[in-house]
Amino acid sequence: MPKPSTTKPPAVDYFKVPRRLWRIMKKHLPPEPPPKPQGGRKRIGNRAVLNGIWYILWTGCQWKAVHRTWFGASSSVLHERFQTWQEQGVWDAVFRALVKFYRRERRIQWRWQAVDSRSCAAPLGGEKTGKNPTDRAKLGAKIHLLVDQRGAPLAIEITGANQHDKWSVASLVLHIAVRRPGGEQHFLADKGYDYADVHQTVEQAGYRKHIKHRRRRGEPQTDECPVPGETQFPAKRWVVERTFAWLVKRRSIRTRWCKKASNWLAFVQFACASILCDLAVFG
Repeated sequence: MPKPSTTKPPAVDYFKVPRRLWRIMKKHLPPEPPPKPQGGRKRIGNRAVLNGIWYILWTGCQWKAVHRTWFGASSSVLHERFQTWQEQGVWDAVFRALVKFYRRERRIQWRWQAVDSRSCAAPLGGEKTGKNPTDRAKLGAKIHLLVDQRGAPLAIEITGANQHDKWSVASLVLHIAVRRPGGEQHFLADKGYDYADVHQTVEQAGYRKHIKHRRRRGEPQTDECPVPGETQFPAKRWVVERTFAWLVKRRSIRTRWCKKASNWLAFVQFACASILCDLAVFG
């Protein structure tokens, strides 16, 4: 695929999935059935349905707020197809396909990998939600990401907002979308991950860890950080924060309106696939 002349993605068209992303995604969508010999209404095409889901991903509107004339499909068709694809594993396959596409176009920067999480409000509650301790115990959910040195998402997990970040580390490391190569790899995390079991998990996975030190009760405060990675290397953990900033531009991610955790995970996977496509094409 020829590289574009600019390094900045074009303005987002909320009504249409980008052509490059569509070319990859359509290979993983179920084939459209042939017309019925006895006639009848033609089945809505996958491209029109995907455009409608793309609109909801960015705007965060209700399914029933989408007018039939916008995409040639009713809101019930969009919602039904979205959930069917989720049950068939389409969104997970799309995310993995985009990770491989990014690897082929730009090469994954395995040397420095970072993890972090972000809490999102979940006013309607549902599966995998909990009382957010940082938001007056309101219901919320968390997105956990593991990214490479450029900030490309390689592993995703969602939990309730009341679950500690440290419990997601093993799952993220084990469920990276592609196989990790050998060689020296650094693991970056903030002080919320400074626990003995996290250190053990990271070391067993073969990483060189750089987890910001969390001062314990009664421990004297020192000016110098005891973690070598925090003083000998330039800041590299910010890329995961930037990836979260990209994610929450999509209103369906910023606020979780899905009661089903699997549906919200599908939206997150769709958003991460879009980010990977932009990183692969524009760098």
